[in-house]
Amino acid sequence: MNPPPKLWTVSSVLQWTSSQFQKHQVDAPRLTAELLLAHVLQCKRIALYLDYQRPLEAHELHAFRSLIQRRLKGEPTQYLIGTKEFYQRSFITDARALIPRFETELLVDFALEKLPKNQKARVADVCTGSGCIALSLALERPEAEIWATDISKEALSLAKENHQRLGCPPNIHWCEGNLLEPLPPACLPLDLLVSNPPYLCAQEMQNLQREVRFEPALALYGGNDGLQFLSTLIHEAPRFLAHGGWLLLEIGENQSEKMRPQLMEAGYADILIHQDWSGLCRIAQARWP
Repeated sequence: MNPPPKLWTVSSVLQWTSSQFQKHQVDAPRLTAELLLAHVLQCKRIALYLDYQRPLEAHELHAFRSLIQRRLKGEPTQYLIGTKEFYQRSFITDARALIPRFETELLVDFALEKLPKNQKARVADVCTGSGCIALSLALERPEAEIWATDISKEALSLAKENHQRLGCPPNIHWCEGNLLEPLPPACLPLDLLVSNPPYLCAQEMQNLQREVRFEPALALYGGNDGLQFLSTLIHEAPRFLAHGGWLLLEIGENQSEKMRPQLMEAGYADILIHQDWSGLCRIAQARWP
């Protein structure tokens, strides 16, 4: 007589999955297991612990096993569950664009400092990707007019889906094209130009974590030295910025020493390099005099 099948509960599934993820060196094994299971059960993470001994049905186990296998192959958790929290809002995420990063919230923080509340302003978000920066600014500063550009049609389609999901006011315009090229004359002059462009160098691309390899290389690779798009933005932005307008760029942790002299030579003032919470140089800030 065959033994009865094992009864998989929320508790036992989380325990087993966490151990497997830890064994295979998946980041945050317990949290990852909880996120994936909450996604399958269509509930919040806290609800898992309110019904800890609930048995999983066959179709739920099948769906959960599929996600486990994909995660063990390196596919990012954010792509598996289809969302990522950014600036206290939930954004759709998939392979069409870069996953929004926690450190990029700093870029939004500094951008908001340059945009006083209840005042009109013209803003451009270049290399918008999922639209997380542009949409966060649009929601925090509804008086501002925002133009967001990306060379990837797929990324822009995702940004527009996030626009619809978040119900943003009609103060944001999506423009397909390379860097500053698609910006229309109506946006000039800009009070703020913000960008998280591709800035990884060739060597960094060769040593990417397996999860990052699932993200679009178009949004990561910044040329052999990683500075291709950053340098272009620094030298072309003055044609678009108002006098006193601000340029804010997310940069690689080892690029600050090259950013400062480039900004000085291009004629910018009030140049600052901001660190993230880990003490890494992350944001370059400059004002067009």
